[in-house]
Amino acid sequence: MLSYALQRVGLALVILIVVMLAMYGMVFLVPGDPASVALGPRATPALKALLTERMGLDQPVLVQIWRFFSHTLQGDLGVDVWSKRPVLDQIAEAFPHTLILGIVALGWALVLGIALGVISVVYQGRWVDRVLGVVSVSFISVPSFVVAIYLLLIFAVWLHWLPAIGAGKPGDVTSQIKALILPSLAVGIGWVGYLARMVRASMLEIMGANHVRTARAFGLPERRVVLRYALRLAIVPTISVIAMGLGSILSSAVFVETVFSRPGLGTLITGAVFKRNYPVVMGTVLVTTAFYLLVITAADLLIAKLDPRVRDALAD
Repeated sequence: MLSYALQRVGLALVILIVVMLAMYGMVFLVPGDPASVALGPRATPALKALLTERMGLDQPVLVQIWRFFSHTLQGDLGVDVWSKRPVLDQIAEAFPHTLILGIVALGWALVLGIALGVISVVYQGRWVDRVLGVVSVSFISVPSFVVAIYLLLIFAVWLHWLPAIGAGKPGDVTSQIKALILPSLAVGIGWVGYLARMVRASMLEIMGANHVRTARAFGLPERRVVLRYALRLAIVPTISVIAMGLGSILSSAVFVETVFSRPGLGTLITGAVFKRNYPVVMGTVLVTTAFYLLVITAADLLIAKLDPRVRDALAD
């Protein structure tokens, strides 16, 4: 298990380094002078030179890459070009909002997706199974930002049931929960379909296993057979999907936070992109990527712990 864990952690570190190189290389692929775009056409050459120096773009490429890596290893993600605040402080303020949004969205998506998957298996081949299949595929097909816009129009603009923008009043838990409902629905609805289809496929495979047939032969209630002997094993393949879902949900939050004007990594990186604030953009992408790799690696280790066959196969 230790050897497998070291392999997965090493692979995650390699991927993170490649992402850092690719991300820094994209700075030079963006057309136009960053200082000119950020300051506008009326900026003086002296002001452009000052901003270029402040962003560190006046140094050779290799020097910039070395400084970026060395500072990152020391926990220094740079300084905001405009506010002069450390990028890490801004990310630390925004990340909890996005993380809470992702956890809540994935939480109710898990509950609803697993429930739909189990119901589809129980009513396999009947009209309920077919209807739930159509619903699941529909959830997968609709983009999160489209769902966000329609939820905003229906429940905030027309019905006035929930707030349209913001994250709620500070210190008011009820207000914060209300402000979290629509964004979490918009972010998590696509994963309801993924989880439902995954659980259904896994359970159908397990329902034909010998231990399930033995449980039925002993006269155990069907509900106990489905929930205890089939669902418990069917959840194992969905662990990696859940981990990927949390990472994808964080990326979907970029659009949803913009639509609902919520503070978070999405709002932070969107504003930084428009201002060509490269330290904030690179720092936010780096932290998001590192978190995603951390979740994926933890999921791989958990799967290997629960199912040694996976660990042995990958180790070979």
